[in-house]
Amino acid sequence: MPITPANRRRAVVVLVFDGVRLLDVTGPLEVFDVARSMGAPYDVTVCSPDGADVTTSGGLRLGVTCPARAAGRVDTLVVPGGEVLVEAGPPAGLLDAIRLLATGARRVTSICAGSFALGSIGLLNGLRATTHWRHTATLARRFPTVTVDEESIYVRDGRVLTSAGVSAGIDLALALVAEDEGDVLAHRIAQDLVLFMRRHGAQPQLSVPARTARPRRSLLRDLCDRIAADPAADHSLSALARHAGLSVRHLSRRFKEEVGCTPAEYVASVRVEAASALILSGESIACAARRSGLGSEETLRRALRRQQRAPRLGSTG
Repeated sequence: MPITPANRRRAVVVLVFDGVRLLDVTGPLEVFDVARSMGAPYDVTVCSPDGADVTTSGGLRLGVTCPARAAGRVDTLVVPGGEVLVEAGPPAGLLDAIRLLATGARRVTSICAGSFALGSIGLLNGLRATTHWRHTATLARRFPTVTVDEESIYVRDGRVLTSAGVSAGIDLALALVAEDEGDVLAHRIAQDLVLFMRRHGAQPQLSVPARTARPRRSLLRDLCDRIAADPAADHSLSALARHAGLSVRHLSRRFKEEVGCTPAEYVASVRVEAASALILSGESIACAARRSGLGSEETLRRALRRQQRAPRLGSTG
């Protein structure tokens, strides 16, 4: 709905509950708070089903503004997660509060396991959705009509947005601000929060370094870190071997044993991932190819085609 001067204020309601994960709450709150300090018209309310303060999964007590029934008009509903939603299932009071707040809301969003609460009241029926990578299989099993995206940071299907775990709530909140106020403001907020990079929805939940085995030897760990820190540098097998002080053959064998792939496969995966992130951030294919170390547009296109055909590096499937 277009925002006119009369209705320009956007009401963001964050619904919390006992056992909620703290960063699922505070991550999006920080984004909207910084946006507000930069002039964006957000009014943020933190409520609980009955208006009582809640205790997070880490034991910290959170004060709330009001019960769900008193939250008023809702533009964007944010339902954070918590392991309790997966293990014990959402409490009835929480589900009733979501039903109430979601009615008439322009957007309904969940962070991490908050998707289980949305699924429990049918809000995800027939939609694409995601959640924390540890719980995607459970989400698919529990809600068979939902098409579960196991890869993406966040997914939008109509007015419903679901995100992966914890820090992905920040990425989702930045996407909401970009939708409302433009990409420039979202970028300024990311800078203010000292984010290494803004991640977009289609990016994988886990980077190549995060989803591959961490080498036992510090020498190999250093090589992996160097590759991830500067994908465009010279990471030929001979250059890596020189840096490690090992023969090419010895490095290849050790790398395969500890990381589960060859050095060349690791470098290629890191570069393709870096290039994809650059493209999603608005860079041209030529620029993304150059900055990621892939060289040319054609090399990048071939690498992307190979990636689509081959199992993802670090995948157990």
